[in-house]
Amino acid sequence: MYRYLILFLTFLGLSFSSSAQSYKGDLYQNLEFYGDYILYKGKEIKLGSHAFFIDGQMSDAEVAKYPFVFNSIVEASKHLNDGTESSPMVLYIAPWVYWVDDPDDPEIRIPKPGNPVPFGLEISCEWLRFQGLSENPEHIIIASNRGQTMGAKGNFTMLNIKGNGTSAENLTFGNYCNLDLVYPLNRKLNRKKRGSAIVQAQLIFSNGDKVVARNTRFISRLNLGPFWGSKRTLFDGCHFEMTDDALNGSAVYLNCSFDFYSSKPFYRTDGTGSVFLNCDINAFTQNVQYFCKSRGPVTLVDTRFSAKELNYIGWRDIPDKEARYYQYNVSLNDKPLFVGVKDAYATVEMTDKPILNAYRFQYNNHIVYNTYNLLRGNDDWDPMKVKYMVNKVEEKSGEDYSNIPTLLEVKPTQKTLETGKDSLVLTPKLFRFGNFEVDSKDVQWTVSSEYKSFVQLIVNDDQTCLVIPTNKEDETKEVIVKASTSSGLEAAAVLYIKPSFINPPDFIVAPKIQNIKPGELSLHYELDMEFEDESLISWYRCVDEKGNQPIEISVSRLNKPLRTYRLSVGDIGYNIMASIQPKHLRCYPGKAKTVIFKNKIKPSDVKNDQQVLIPNFEAMSTKYQPQVIPGFWSLDSYAPADTNEYNWQADNSKDPWYYGEGINGAAGTKGFVQNTKGARMRYQPVGESFGDMKISFTAVPSKTAGQGFSSARAQYMDIGVKMDVKAMNGYALRLIRTTKYSDATDFILMKYENGVAKAISEPISTSCYRPNCKITIEIKGNKLTAHAENTKGYFASHKDKSVVNEVDLQTEIKPNTYGGLSFQHTGSVGSGATLIKNLKIEWYD
Repeated sequence: MYRYLILFLTFLGLSFSSSAQSYKGDLYQNLEFYGDYILYKGKEIKLGSHAFFIDGQMSDAEVAKYPFVFNSIVEASKHLNDGTESSPMVLYIAPWVYWVDDPDDPEIRIPKPGNPVPFGLEISCEWLRFQGLSENPEHIIIASNRGQTMGAKGNFTMLNIKGNGTSAENLTFGNYCNLDLVYPLNRKLNRKKRGSAIVQAQLIFSNGDKVVARNTRFISRLNLGPFWGSKRTLFDGCHFEMTDDALNGSAVYLNCSFDFYSSKPFYRTDGTGSVFLNCDINAFTQNVQYFCKSRGPVTLVDTRFSAKELNYIGWRDIPDKEARYYQYNVSLNDKPLFVGVKDAYATVEMTDKPILNAYRFQYNNHIVYNTYNLLRGNDDWDPMKVKYMVNKVEEKSGEDYSNIPTLLEVKPTQKTLETGKDSLVLTPKLFRFGNFEVDSKDVQWTVSSEYKSFVQLIVNDDQTCLVIPTNKEDETKEVIVKASTSSGLEAAAVLYIKPSFINPPDFIVAPKIQNIKPGELSLHYELDMEFEDESLISWYRCVDEKGNQPIEISVSRLNKPLRTYRLSVGDIGYNIMASIQPKHLRCYPGKAKTVIFKNKIKPSDVKNDQQVLIPNFEAMSTKYQPQVIPGFWSLDSYAPADTNEYNWQADNSKDPWYYGEGINGAAGTKGFVQNTKGARMRYQPVGESFGDMKISFTAVPSKTAGQGFSSARAQYMDIGVKMDVKAMNGYALRLIRTTKYSDATDFILMKYENGVAKAISEPISTSCYRPNCKITIEIKGNKLTAHAENTKGYFASHKDKSVVNEVDLQTEIKPNTYGGLSFQHTGSVGSGATLIKNLKIEWYD
């Protein structure tokens, strides 16, 4: 308002003369500026409180003459007025590159208190419209060039727009953190990327409904973020470039094109998911292309893939058994494609099914995409103006094309039931696109023939389904209960049907620990049962024969009772205790019974090679155990000081590690995996002084592209060798993701002094840190060496020749007498974790 008051008299004096003369910028096409209005393609557009003109070519002095003219998006945003659906707030934007955040400012962008995300520009305005004044969206660019660890702390996001009805047309939203900005109309506006490593560089957050983008380009790489958080959203004729975790998961993509540079463009989709109608997807990934990293529906209609190096396209790496995705007329390189053929249960082919009318139909021999059905909500929104055609088809066919549900859900999706004890009511829910629930009717419930003896289904009048377990066999059975509608929608519930359980077996022979075989203790017992033994046995070290101060060291897993415990040097001086819960496949674990080996373990009892330790991860305890005791594994979570700037805390409220399968790149492999951020594992051998030492193991990161960790926010794994693991002195190999590459990891030799690590070698960037990376670290005398290679045949060398396929590091060190081992992981867990297996530790005199 202050600006308007200052300019009011000036405007009165200049309005006539400024309107009389036209101004045509160097980059204008079919555009002229007359002070109080613009002429675009012969149409006069009057400027005012709800119609601003923005031209980056104009100087501050020039725009100061006019109350509704600006030369930057940032300045214009300070004067916005709420629009309405019939009269939006419009920014008419001339060709130029408009930075919402100064790319030359060296200051690191940090989030505001209470918000994890730093924003370039925050806007609050109802019915705001970005209108580019060129048919070529590359001519108008709204830009930023910051991302996680590159000019920002946190996932930098260019715009945060609050308000309903946001729209954009004929322009580009681009975060040029990891790719060059090339402006076709003026080379002087080109700008090199901030860095090559692909980091989270986001575009737009939105909390609004009725969001539309037409002929708009969305350009970034990781975490693209085109109107993330919006409700009903339509992208019409837009173009997207991205890697992973990128797209809006609750949108309709109509007539759009996509460049996929990585295998999972969605992290997940939400509610009724995302729909692709008449879209073209260029996949630059190699071997495998998926859509989602996590859950959520996706629908493909008239969608064409083009790719040179793909041999499989699926919905996600391992779809949930209850998941359903929909497709019609999908092709790869002009050949028909069935998406997710390896998990065919999850794909619903809509050919000849009524559900297809929810997405497309024919009217006067033309294909019409039924965006009215998808986006109408409860207020009859029709952004593509196809309602009249929908109504015509309805009149002619007598069928409903306006209220067709697109999602059938069943709750719960998974449950375990015991025969003779439990029952379950499955409840169906039907939704129109946009998460608008409708009455559930016309739902059929079925199980395939192989499941019929394990469950009885009773369909109630309200369309719910009562499931009664009837498993008369001994083993628990997995049963898929399927729900469907006559239109072709499907959903499922995965039920684990147990037989009728009986009491846990009694002991015929009470448990007793025996030392029959040299170097081993055995738990001898007999149970009164005819089933295979699945008892849960845990072994402990205790300070006396009364079982005081027990520390769990080994456990049963995978229904295999750990009857035998192999003694090691760490057992010397302790009493060994065993706890057993009797169990078989037809009962729950019984009450634990403990027994103690009365004699303390002596050196003569231990027969294994004390110079070599190969931990049995399948039986090793994962319990939180922070004490550093010779011969014990210490497991905890810890946040090293060199990660403090990223403001996280170690979580020791749960076990820091788990044994089992990893995910993504580590799927199908078992080992030790981080369960909390900061997971640490240390081993202090028994003894006073140690000579040379060697560690070897196989690392299986969840990440498959070579980056190893989720981001470059001080996310690393240190493997310590010849360590005093209590004071944390010694040496280590560090594997760390940096901002240099998005598909390579740096390996660095480190020295630890009182818990503080510093580099003692130059880093080597490598592409080998992918699943099945074999790593060896060795100290001989005053030489510290590390070697890493990958035995899997990765088909492509890195485009940067300085990134090596194998790692060989060496440096001179000052020898010490320590002998400890440590793993410290500071990365994210889940998709950022690394599975550890085949660990071997050797000490030499």
